[in-house]
Amino acid sequence: MSNLRFSAVEAAISRDKRPAVITAGEKASSYFGKNVFTVKKMKDYLPKNVFAKLTSVIEAGEAIDFDLAEHISQAMKSWAISNGVSHYTHWFQPLTGATAEKHDAFFEPGGDGVAIEKFTADALVQQEPDASSFPNGGIRNTFEARGYTGWDPSSPAFIYETGGSKTLCIPTVFLSYTGEALDYKAPLLKTLNALDKAAVDVAQYFDKGVEKVFASLGIEQEYFLVDLALFNGRPDLQLTGRTLFGHMSAKGQQLEDHYFGAIPERVLAFMVDLEQEALKLGIPLKTRHNEVAPSQFECAPMFEEINLAIDHNQLLMNLMEQVALRHDFKVLLHEKPYADINGSGKHNNWSLITNTGINLLSPGKTPKNNLMFLTFFVNVIRAVYEHSDLLRASIATASNDHRLGANEAPPAIISIFLGSQLNAVLDEVETARVAKKVKADSQLWHGIPKIPTLQLDNTDRNRTSPFAFTGNKFEFRAVGSSSNSASPMTVLNAIVAEQLVKFKVEVDKQIKKGTKKDLAILNVVRKYIKESKAIRFEGNGYSKEWEEEAAKRGLSNIKTTPKALDVYVSEKTEKMFESLGIMTKREGEARHEILLENYFKKIQIEARVIGEIVNSSLVPAAITYQNELIENVKGLKELGVKASAFKSQSELLERIGEHINVIIEEAEAMRQERKKANVLEDVREKAIAYDENVKPYFDKIRYHLNKLEQIVDDRKWPLPKLRELLFVR
Repeated sequence: MSNLRFSAVEAAISRDKRPAVITAGEKASSYFGKNVFTVKKMKDYLPKNVFAKLTSVIEAGEAIDFDLAEHISQAMKSWAISNGVSHYTHWFQPLTGATAEKHDAFFEPGGDGVAIEKFTADALVQQEPDASSFPNGGIRNTFEARGYTGWDPSSPAFIYETGGSKTLCIPTVFLSYTGEALDYKAPLLKTLNALDKAAVDVAQYFDKGVEKVFASLGIEQEYFLVDLALFNGRPDLQLTGRTLFGHMSAKGQQLEDHYFGAIPERVLAFMVDLEQEALKLGIPLKTRHNEVAPSQFECAPMFEEINLAIDHNQLLMNLMEQVALRHDFKVLLHEKPYADINGSGKHNNWSLITNTGINLLSPGKTPKNNLMFLTFFVNVIRAVYEHSDLLRASIATASNDHRLGANEAPPAIISIFLGSQLNAVLDEVETARVAKKVKADSQLWHGIPKIPTLQLDNTDRNRTSPFAFTGNKFEFRAVGSSSNSASPMTVLNAIVAEQLVKFKVEVDKQIKKGTKKDLAILNVVRKYIKESKAIRFEGNGYSKEWEEEAAKRGLSNIKTTPKALDVYVSEKTEKMFESLGIMTKREGEARHEILLENYFKKIQIEARVIGEIVNSSLVPAAITYQNELIENVKGLKELGVKASAFKSQSELLERIGEHINVIIEEAEAMRQERKKANVLEDVREKAIAYDENVKPYFDKIRYHLNKLEQIVDDRKWPLPKLRELLFVR
């Protein structure tokens, strides 16, 4: 095994630094969206009257009828085949967290030995993958396998190239035969409809020209890179995505010299390659840089409509894996692949934009525009306050639990950071006196501060806040790097939609009683500011003092996933989802079960990997070294050397023996706890048993292995301290 280590190191060191492939004189704008079937490309393949009808349908937000779908399918096929595509697939996002696809050929044999390329509206609009083989929470049994993927026209089809083959990918939702959502996209689309309607109703208090509101999203993606040979030398990395054992390098991130540092040449070649492939797929990557931890990096796109942004992020993660292999790298998207250094997140920057081009979370230059900003701003705060536990559940996973609150990432306590400027504004609005009889808008705002135009750098940043306002958007920083952003964004859209509906009911009630509209709006806004004050926090979210303060404020601090997920099946959550038409009670319960299963299965895999490595590799290596020490002591005795001369060796023998015994005992005890947990039928009980009874053994075993590692010569270890090698640029 030591030979494997040295071979991996040699391979990593001797890698050729592949230069970035940049076509001379070719601007990114010339190939952006090259592999995407955009509306502009449809125009080239559709008759004028059909394209005009399509444009009208898109602008009105109407459903595409079958005849129009038939025209689009033929245009899509012609475009794809002209670009060398041989197969098509419905590309969907099941509750595995990854994407899924089943490829079908355009080719179909005809009569008399004639073959044709065929793709109809039926094939475009609907397919039938097996619904029982994906996570479904009991909605589908093995003997009830039928499920449907349905075309999502709001996200354009694209060509994905891998292994020399090109495939036309059609974004779709995934539903069971009985209509329940089995994916992340279907509920997301429903929340967008609900949010659009609720936000338009409120926005029309201020501007009757607002006919549509869409959520925009920019996703910052953090990740680690490791040389492929070093990755292949670590079964724990291969099977779990993180190092279950290892020793901290003497130099990690303590000098703070990696963040925004010069990008290593080999890594930059990967980044340029990734960017070019992403741009061809219409993913507007804009930013790249070194992150805080050694071997950690980040890429970030421009803002897009939220459904498209999430599709692009899922596609980007697939693309990162593919491109990394071309450069002999492995991308690690686990939230905490290495202990003792920063983990990775996926910061979700969310805002609301009207069809008139107004960002509803950006202060205006007039009192009325500022009142519109305050209305949406405060309603978001109130929504997060009312459903903070649900937001926490939306980012809860086994891997993200390692990161949340670990002195690097937002804590498990959901709070909102606004910055001193906006905090002062809300405090003043809350306490200012407003005349009951208002004759003019200017009187309404007497004594209330004018909100200045907030540039992006006027609002301070708080890296410890899970949900922060950053100028003209909210940044949900607690989302994990490997997660599908559809989960937290579905929740955020839903809770804001519900809150806006409630807000309108309260305002209309006051207007009906004779209160002037603007004053009614301000009255409710001030009420919400006061009621949701507990969720606002400007200090250090990592501190012990904040935990104590949060408890006094009544804020939850749910540190582990199994208990965090309970809110999905609470009466409050189920009522909200059902009232907005997003998820039925059955769908919510199924999703809860799926997430719990995913949690304990991941812990189960980690526990099994620990047991296998301990018993098959690490303990035998320690015993081998122990035997060498025994031979050494024997030889010295035979030579007549005084016992004091080999006192250290004798003590080492005892210490090694003690650690070996503890490791073997703890590994066996962990196995027994795993067996107990496995026979539990209740999914929640099983998840909690893994969390509370199996996971604690990880740290016990790791502690004694680290002690052994300090004793045993590193060359004797089959799984050495590879982390030190990963830090070498």
